[in-house]
Amino acid sequence: KRGYSMSEQYKPEIYVACLDSYNNGILYGRYIDATKEIHEIYKEISEMLKNSPMAGAEEWAIHDFEDFAGIRLGEYEGIETISKIANLLVEHGEVWAAAYQYYSDVDEATKAVEELYHGHWESELEYATKLFDEIYLQQIPERLAHYIDYEAFSRDLFCGDYFSVSSKGGVHVFSC
Repeated sequence: KRGYSMSEQYKPEIYVACLDSYNNGILYGRYIDATKEIHEIYKEISEMLKNSPMAGAEEWAIHDFEDFAGIRLGEYEGIETISKIANLLVEHGEVWAAAYQYYSDVDEATKAVEELYHGHWESELEYATKLFDEIYLQQIPERLAHYIDYEAFSRDLFCGDYFSVSSKGGVHVFSC
């Protein structure tokens, strides 16, 4: 079983814009570290609004985000959700982002990474071949081993028992 690499460090940030300024043709806002505690993020948003060029500014929206490993955030995404996603991404890396993109649910993605993950592989076929060889190959007479159709086994395996999510240089494999 191959583990996921923690070598890639994510530093997810959101750009929170003052909507009063934006609606008056002024681009004003700030990037905020999305891994901060929720109350700290709200404090930074309040400070940004307090210092806005538009007096009494109260409304804000997320106009940009960076380093979320391909995860898309909405303009009015909840800060609680953003903070949770950012912290899980930093903790688990690309594999968590892959699971989240598959499930679109924070808890399901976390469960998949913690309980159902079988590693990063070059392809589904590579994983299926390794699995077959570890479990079944010793039960087959050597003279018949070259008749094994690993591609068919791989197709069957990924039709119900496993799924994969494409990533840099391969696939992340999960049990269903």
